[in-house]
Amino acid sequence: MIMKHKEIIIGLASGVSAFLVMIGINILPLIFFAGFTAAIYFISSGQLARVKHISVGESKKERLISFDDIGGQEVAKNELCEALEFIKSNDIIKSMGIRPLKGILLNGPPGTGKTLLAKAAAQHTNSVFLSASGSEFVEMYVGVGAKRVRQLFDQARQAARKHNKHSAVIFIDEIEVLGGKRGQNHSHQEHDQTLNELLVQMDGISSDDDIKILIIGATNRSDLLDSALLRPGRFDRIVKVDLPDKKGRVHILKLHTRNKPLSPDVDIESLAKDTFGFSGAQLESVANEAAILAMRENSQLITSVHFKNAIEKVMMGEKLDRLPSADEKKRIAVHESGHALAGELLFPDSVASVNVASRSNALGYVRNTQEDDMFLYTYDYLKGRIAVSLAGTIAEEILIGSRSTGASSDFQHASDLARHIIYGGMSELGIISTEDLPKDKLHATLSSILQDVEKSTIELLNDNIETLQTIANELLDKETLSGDELRALIKLKAA
Repeated sequence: MIMKHKEIIIGLASGVSAFLVMIGINILPLIFFAGFTAAIYFISSGQLARVKHISVGESKKERLISFDDIGGQEVAKNELCEALEFIKSNDIIKSMGIRPLKGILLNGPPGTGKTLLAKAAAQHTNSVFLSASGSEFVEMYVGVGAKRVRQLFDQARQAARKHNKHSAVIFIDEIEVLGGKRGQNHSHQEHDQTLNELLVQMDGISSDDDIKILIIGATNRSDLLDSALLRPGRFDRIVKVDLPDKKGRVHILKLHTRNKPLSPDVDIESLAKDTFGFSGAQLESVANEAAILAMRENSQLITSVHFKNAIEKVMMGEKLDRLPSADEKKRIAVHESGHALAGELLFPDSVASVNVASRSNALGYVRNTQEDDMFLYTYDYLKGRIAVSLAGTIAEEILIGSRSTGASSDFQHASDLARHIIYGGMSELGIISTEDLPKDKLHATLSSILQDVEKSTIELLNDNIETLQTIANELLDKETLSGDELRALIKLKAA
């Protein structure tokens, strides 16, 4: 039928054009105008069609995800489940006179499971699931973004009716692109119109609707969102989806290794300890990379060595083929020995491995771990971490007699830690206002802290210079030392 209508229109246009030419009328302006209109139509139609390719959770090809499949986010899951009860128990909600929640905002770093939580929410409420990215809505063409928003809500209702569902979950990733603060785009108002349409659509959600719609947004920059979007009645709940703690990492690793043949020497608790600061996505990558390494070696089981190498690969990247000269390799070994020795003396059992093999931008590195996750840092702890950062270049000066440019990132890290001391009110300045602190006074205090720590670190390494030399020699010979091997060397020299 559509093709027949197109043929009729083309035939009429050709006939009219031929008639106009016969009577002497110039039709070139008309052809240009018609071509321009057609181009705009097909561009906007093609871009609007992208919204139609939104995934529906009821698709048989897509594995359904439940909250049991998500680890390390117990607080976020509990808060999300409580909000979802407003959809599941609609009759009770009405009897209590409770207004249903319209939107939930998931805020957290990348890779922490925000998309998985949204899919699990759809499964938990037996809803259809539609997903889109904030960047799909904002274009240069006037009215396109607003039309996409209307189309998205219409499609949610249609999909729910098609699958005989009473509710739909709309997930918008990178919502800060769509919901950014208004008034910042001076060239045109298309961005603001798109956000206004989203606000209108959310206001139109009612408890009396036959299809209940819940909006779930995800962002790692909630500070960029417009205040009108965050007020009660739009996004009623802001759920923090943070990096998992040790208990959460254990849960996530168990989920991602349940279908893998593990060697008896693999200890999930130790792996969780070694992966402090990893997101759920990084932990999944560790399990996957360990399996790949085992496959390369034709191993039937994934061992702890595979996991150790996988952790280092995810943290630092693949090993590089570049080979430093003999003098450079000696300097790298001395540098990393300084980091490792200071780290182990100041924070016992904290070093997981020491390496002088190049990975990514690092010529060598020390991988640290800690027994328990820390959320508050004391003055002594921060000074200790500064000492570890400075120990590499100090070791070079003690054993080789000069410093190198390889410590620039260490100095930056040490300066950042010193700033934590100042801004935390733990320096000689006392409690200060970060905005009102003069730059010269900040610089003077930073220098004082770093020089004080540098002196104590020089004394620490000079008192253990034989141990430092032994560790450097072992690194030159083996290229890598485990934490246990390092501690054995330190005990041997101490005895």
